[in-house]
Amino acid sequence: MQQLDDKVAAITGAGSGIGRALALELAGRGCRLAISDVSSEGLAETERLLGGRARALTVSVVDVADESAVLGWADQVVADHARANLVFNNAGVALSGTVAALSTDDYRWIMGINFWGVVHGTKAFLPHLEASGEGHVVNISSVFGLTAQPLMSGYNASKYAVRGFTESLRQDLELTGSRVSATCVHPGGIKTNIARAARTDASTAAAMGKPSDAAAHDFEKSFITSPAKAAEVIVEGVRKDKRRVLIGPDARLIDVMGRVAPAGYQRLMTGVVRKRAAR
Repeated sequence: MQQLDDKVAAITGAGSGIGRALALELAGRGCRLAISDVSSEGLAETERLLGGRARALTVSVVDVADESAVLGWADQVVADHARANLVFNNAGVALSGTVAALSTDDYRWIMGINFWGVVHGTKAFLPHLEASGEGHVVNISSVFGLTAQPLMSGYNASKYAVRGFTESLRQDLELTGSRVSATCVHPGGIKTNIARAARTDASTAAAMGKPSDAAAHDFEKSFITSPAKAAEVIVEGVRKDKRRVLIGPDARLIDVMGRVAPAGYQRLMTGVVRKRAAR
């Protein structure tokens, strides 16, 4: 999809962070936008920032963990815009804690949003993308979908699942001769509020040796890429039909580290967390 002008793009999690930045980036490239988020306040702020820059804009409060809600939204997007060309399954949450401390409900919660939200968005929009004659599915994983980290088992599991789902989807589309393509995105540290908004078990703060908000603040210090830059890289990756998009030098380093030392990197990650806790 070399040309984005006048294409219809649906974005989940558009009330903040990368989702909001994608809305602004795509508006600047002439797209018609259908944005959604679970937060009406966040969506209102994104709409304000867009300031009429999009060719057309519709705004919907949608919980991506709710399959029927996502299916209804996809149908409404096509009713409002006559078609859908791109879907960015971006909505996501974070969860911290040891495996022993986290409940199965914690795991169901994060998988419902991070993984099932991607599945719901993909399945809901795929027939519409096919009908448009030229479509693209963009699913946001993470560097945590390339390598694992301690205290992040739920987040790791969800992002590894997104990676596997999207890579298989891409191959399915090629196998069937579809005009739709798919890209999996692996952002490194992006300057968003996801760490502060994370559900954090007390065991995480204990392991870090400090209150959970202080631990999140320390973690955020490693976030080096702006949402605007991330959105630009993602959109260029779509234009170039890339299978995988890595965002930030940290993402590229982690990708190499995981491939070169698939066992050794785990000891390194544990050591980093211990060093943070000792500060």
